This record gives sequence, structure tokens and C-alpha cells, in this order.
Amino acid sequence: MTFLDQAKTVRSGESLDTVKIGEFLKREFPGLNGPLNAYQFHKGYSNLTYLIIAGDTELVLRRPPFGRKAKSAHDMNREYRILSAINPVFAYAPEPLAFCEDTSVMEAPFYVMQRLRGVILRKGLREVLTLGESGTARLCRRWLDVLCEMHALDYRSCGLADLGNPEGYVSRQVHGWSRRYREACTDDAPDFEAVMNWLKNTMPADSANPCLIHNDYKFDNVVLDPADMTRLLGVLDWEMATVGDPLMDLGACLAYWVQEGDNGELQLIRTLPTTAPGMLTRRQIVQMYAEKTGTDTGNIAWYYCFGLFRLAVIAQQIYYRFFHGQTHDQRYKALAIAVQILEKTVQQVIETGEY
Repeated sequence: MTFLDQAKTVRSGESLDTVKIGEFLKREFPGLNGPLNAYQFHKGYSNLTYLIIAGDTELVLRRPPFGRKAKSAHDMNREYRILSAINPVFAYAPEPLAFCEDTSVMEAPFYVMQRLRGVILRKGLREVLTLGESGTARLCRRWLDVLCEMHALDYRSCGLADLGNPEGYVSRQVHGWSRRYREACTDDAPDFEAVMNWLKNTMPADSANPCLIHNDYKFDNVVLDPADMTRLLGVLDWEMATVGDPLMDLGACLAYWVQEGDNGELQLIRTLPTTAPGMLTRRQIVQMYAEKTGTDTGNIAWYYCFGLFRLAVIAQQIYYRFFHGQTHDQRYKALAIAVQILEKTVQQVIETGEY
């Protein structure tokens, strides 16, 4: 049985013009030959990812989703620039190969990068269960090691000093994501006003040690070595990366980390195999991160709440497209329930301080 991540037939309404893309790629890579075929990686809810095969060559193409998009989101040039800057110094960044914003090729900007062949862990437990408890714990520690390595990068020497503004970062995130939620709110969604007010009134000061943060670091955004699934080969999906507070990154990680013992509603929206035997708990992750980096994590419950809220905003933005008929992908329908569950979870953490 193979656990390699596989591309499938392109979804209806998300096809590519392989003739025009083929002409572009052959200009960029003169040695490219053979007919071009496109397949799609169906997982993920944001930018679309395709496998492009031409002869013996395999490339990955990334483009924005179809339909209404947040104005500042899905910036392909920005994502390409980040990968170009960190690929030489961070072994887990895929190599970007070509960028295109020519609307005669595609109506939206896109880029192509190297394909990393490996295992990507998703909700199912079958892959991780083959590791056993000790192997799973080792995978968790290595996953956390890579996050710490990322946060230790010298983003200035990489040429990313202007990627983001650390001053006022937390405040901008709170106000910006609150605005996005209000803009994407539908009649069947909770208003989140109490949560947004709490986040605004209790927000921490700016980090004294800003760094490059991924903002979506989780198991289904890392590629594992099929020969040793405790070894990471790469980190994917850099669209939300910026320079900011490392605890915002950690809080985003925790928001995805549904663990054994969480209530049934939270288990219902679990998207990762984080309940498998041997998985670390959220508290263990926080403790290990603090030990590895020397970061004060005493206020991590706030960052966890913000991570949950931000996840709800992302889900609501995607659901907005389904609600208004801009996409017919039936996966998006269930996101309305996820938003409601996330609102309840944030309220519980605010009341108890437990994470």
C-alpha cells in the first residue's frame, strides 16, 4: 500500500488551459517535451494546486481559487517571492521555478515549483498508525523542531525585511481579521462580536523577537519521507507567511490540533490525525516550544483563541463563496457548522483559560 499524496482528475469548473500553459512552460524550460497533462490535488480549501506532467517532468502549479477572493489574499507573486528568498537557506522550502502574470496565459497569476513526492497526513489515521506511539511522538517532535528552525531564520539576510511590519502586528491582525469576518458574515453564521471585542480588549503587546512565520503550519502542509515518516521533506502553502509574532504562528498551529479528550463537536471538525496514540497534547507542544526557543508562552491561551477565531474567519470566507453560488464544491457546505463550533470553542477557552 502506498501513502504517497496523489493528484486526481481536475474538478469541474477548475480546469486549466493546458495548451497555453504548455506554451508558457516550454518557453521557460526549453528542454520540456511531450504532451502536457494536468491533474489536481483535491485537498485544501484555498489556493488551487495542480500536478503538471510533460514527458518525464513533473511540476506543481499554484493559482488562486475561482470566485470572490479577499482583496489581499492569494497573492501569487508574494508567495513565489517568499519561496525564492528562503529556498537557499531553509531546506524545507520547495524550489520555485517560474512565475506568470500574463493574462493571455491564465486569467490569474500563477507559479510553478518543484514537486515534492511524499506523504501528507490528513484526517485519516491509517498512515500515522503505522508509526506506533513512539514513532508518532518522534514525528511530533520533529514537526515542532522544523517550526522552531523556521522561526530562527534570519529573515533580513534572506531579503525579506520588508515582507511585513512587526510593529503593531498583533493589533493589525485582530482588526483585520475582525473586518474580514464581518464582510464575509452570512445570515446563518454567528456574529462573533463578543469574541472580537475580547480579542481587541485583551491583546498582548508586540513581540520583542519577531520572525518569519508561516501562519498555516500543520500536518497537511508538510511532506513526509515515505521511507521514514518521522522525517520532514518540505513545508507547503506559504501564502499567508509574513514577519510577525511567533506566538501567533504557534496559536494557529494549536487551533488545528484537536486532541484526544476534546468534546464531540470539536472532534467533528478535526482535519488532522492529531488524536492518534502518541500524539503530543497542545500543552506539551507549548511547553516544548518554550524550552526550545526560550519564548515566554504564559499568555498562549489568548493566541490559541485568536488562532481559533482566525480559522473561523477562513472557513466563513470560503463558505461565503458557496452561500452565494460562486462555487459548487459541496465540501464548503459543511463549513457553516465548523464556524459555529469554533465560536463555541473560543468562548469556552475565554471562560476557562484552558487550552
